[in-house]
Amino acid sequence: MLSDKTIEIVKSTVPLLAQAGTVVTDHFYKRMFSHNPELKNIFNMANQDTGRQQFALFNALAAYAQNIDNLAVLKEALARINHKHTSLNILPEHYPIVGAHLIGTLKELIPEQFTPDVEYAWREAYALLADICITEEAALYAHSKNKYGGWAGTREFKITNKQVESELVTSFILTPVDGEAVITHKPGQYLGIKVKPEGAEYEEIRQYSISQKSNAKNYRISVKKELQPKLGMVSNHLHALELGAIVELYPPAGDFFLRNNTNPAVLISAGVGQTPMLAMLETLLSDNSNQDIMYLHACENTQQHSFAKYLNGLNAVYNRLQTMTWFNQAVEGADFIGLMNLNAVQTQLPLTNGDFYLCGPAGFMAFIKNQLLELGVKNEHIHYEVFGPHQDL
Repeated sequence: MLSDKTIEIVKSTVPLLAQAGTVVTDHFYKRMFSHNPELKNIFNMANQDTGRQQFALFNALAAYAQNIDNLAVLKEALARINHKHTSLNILPEHYPIVGAHLIGTLKELIPEQFTPDVEYAWREAYALLADICITEEAALYAHSKNKYGGWAGTREFKITNKQVESELVTSFILTPVDGEAVITHKPGQYLGIKVKPEGAEYEEIRQYSISQKSNAKNYRISVKKELQPKLGMVSNHLHALELGAIVELYPPAGDFFLRNNTNPAVLISAGVGQTPMLAMLETLLSDNSNQDIMYLHACENTQQHSFAKYLNGLNAVYNRLQTMTWFNQAVEGADFIGLMNLNAVQTQLPLTNGDFYLCGPAGFMAFIKNQLLELGVKNEHIHYEVFGPHQDL
């Protein structure tokens, strides 16, 4: 437990963090990577280039300092961080490195305000946060290792099938090289995949949602080939791999998954955000319940509409499934044109008793979440997944 003095001091530094902004986290990452370049094998350097990682870390630091006397409010955010850490194989020995560079950064940027008392308080506060994360992540690692089909660290998988789903998206079936079973995943979870693209200086780890229900034999990921604003190093590398190529996977992770209830489910996605929705959809349709399902998807045009034929086939077979698509570009015979407007389907949505799952670009999800709240959906019935560094909608 932290002392009242430590809590008071840490909370008093919130204005200092706000004033410095992402300068703090930008300096922190530059400092850490200059002293510990081996960590570039873990961190997504593309997010460093865009500033997304620095922004996410700054928000996390500010939230922790602000709520250090009531960490329960950060439970959901910490759970997402813990799952993300396991997909990167963050270990207890990494925490002292991060802590040392965090303290060093604050001493260097705000030397006058970062007095010995403030430094002591922040060291205590960071030690508490590290202990919480290490404990939670140890439980997640143990679960992945000890459950049937599970493993620790990376495991080699072979690409046993490739399927082009649309202009930009290709699916990969990944089967373990050792021929043994794989751990089951909760529909909505993702895999950490480690590769070394040609010409890359460091190993790269990315997270991709599993796009099929559990089968204990293999996994499927469906990867968008990133072209803008610049070529995605890992996505383009994966698209170039042939059948039989070997990749390394960390066990499934993620706290965004299908809830076990009988409420109607509404799966709402944009672009490649539909990948976790496919795992949810397949799981929902495979059970014996009469749970109603709505599958709402938005994409640019028919060329970028992944799994269209598959979804149309399911819609024709299952009476309890209703699929609707919004195309940003005008398409003959489309359900809707333009941005997804839920007012158009308001009377069909289970606004009072449904669970709503969102995945896609952060702007899209914020746009949809605001619409749902305006329509009267309770916040606790809205669940979402953010690709890359976490942020609130």
